[in-house]
Amino acid sequence: MVVILLNGLAFGVLLMVLASGLAMIFGLRDVVNFAHGAMYMLGAFVGFTISSATNYWVAILLTPLIFAVLGVLFDRYGIRYLADRDHLDMILITFGLTFVLTGIVQLVWGTAPRSLTPPAPFAGSVDILGSSYPSYRVFVIVVGLVISGALMLWLRRSRTGLYVRASSTDRGVAAVVGIDVDKVSATVVGVGTALAGVAGVLAGPYLSLSPNMGVEILILTFIVVVTGGLGSIGGAMVAAILLGMLNSFSSTYLPGFAAFVPYALMFAVLLLRPRGIAGVRVV
Repeated sequence: MVVILLNGLAFGVLLMVLASGLAMIFGLRDVVNFAHGAMYMLGAFVGFTISSATNYWVAILLTPLIFAVLGVLFDRYGIRYLADRDHLDMILITFGLTFVLTGIVQLVWGTAPRSLTPPAPFAGSVDILGSSYPSYRVFVIVVGLVISGALMLWLRRSRTGLYVRASSTDRGVAAVVGIDVDKVSATVVGVGTALAGVAGVLAGPYLSLSPNMGVEILILTFIVVVTGGLGSIGGAMVAAILLGMLNSFSSTYLPGFAAFVPYALMFAVLLLRPRGIAGVRVV
């Protein structure tokens, strides 16, 4: 039982980090970013390369910085110019970007599965309530919770976080009172993309690396964001942990039904709360 709970928490925390970035971008930019999963996949492979050349600690620190810059550039030279286009246009563009990034990864790293070596202190197992459990998964849980907590504090306590919340509520009013909405948007997309990058590095020693890993987790991430409430980071966090737990229990006790659990959860939540767990559409 302990192992099942920890497995659910580890996967839920990974989804939480990834979904938080997607929810932030949607909440402020009103963009359904289908390339978010590809960014996660690319982050895993970039982390793999940096870790192979240096070590894991350099990879987990450097990769999100690289992806933050990529996110700012994506906002500045992509989203900002397409903000007034129809939602379908943005969906098609970001969906196309997924195939471009997947093709780049296949060209550079090939199609064979790879794995990222966990850092030495977390390569073994630890005893938790009489059960042996991989140390690295405990590391994923702790780091994921710290990142999520820091993100919430940043949004709730910092001046920039105040600007983000104001801009996501009403961009026009925020601009009138003197907030540089474009700068705030670039910050949000940069942070959201950085979260995708760090989630990829965290997943490296935990899950198998492949060019298809972004597509596989993107569906779950969208389910988390929709179930939590579009644009709500808090709702996405709750939904991610809930989905991780349900996935772990169903994989153990109902393996034939496990693939349908995410969709069943989304159906049940939206049937009872059509606007999601949080019931709001703001950051």
